[in-house]
Parts: sequence; C-alpha cells; structure tokens
Amino acid sequence: MSRKPSIAEIGAFLGHLKATRENRADTGPLLAEKADLLARIANANPDDRDAAQIAREARAAADRAQRNSG
Repeated sequence: MSRKPSIAEIGAFLGHLKATRENRADTGPLLAEKADLLARIANANPDDRDAAQIAREARAAADRAQRNSG
C-alpha cells in the first residue's frame, strides 16, 4: 500500500501553487506535482474508483502540459 501524502507535503504543494500563480510561472511542474500527490492518494485507497479516475486525469493533464512546453 502506498503512503498517503503528509500534511506537510500538501502544504508545500499549496505553497508552490501560490508562488506559481503570483509569479505567473510555468504550470507544468505544478501539474506534475499535483498528479503525483493524487496518484499517491489513489494508491493508498485502492477501493476508491473516483480517486483513481481523478489521478489518471491529473496525470494526463500534466503529460499534456509537458508536451506543450517542450
């Protein structure tokens, strides 16, 4: 079973979100970080189909952003 993200990790993500927004920075790394967190949440809750679907959609969005920035 995968380890769920800690409160500190979620807090760090929110800090990155704020910094990205304030600096109008590239959102690609933020989308990848979000996808990783959501995947860990889904893996820690294998019976939650919604969590798995949201994690897949987040990963697809992060992959699209990476392709579009390169």
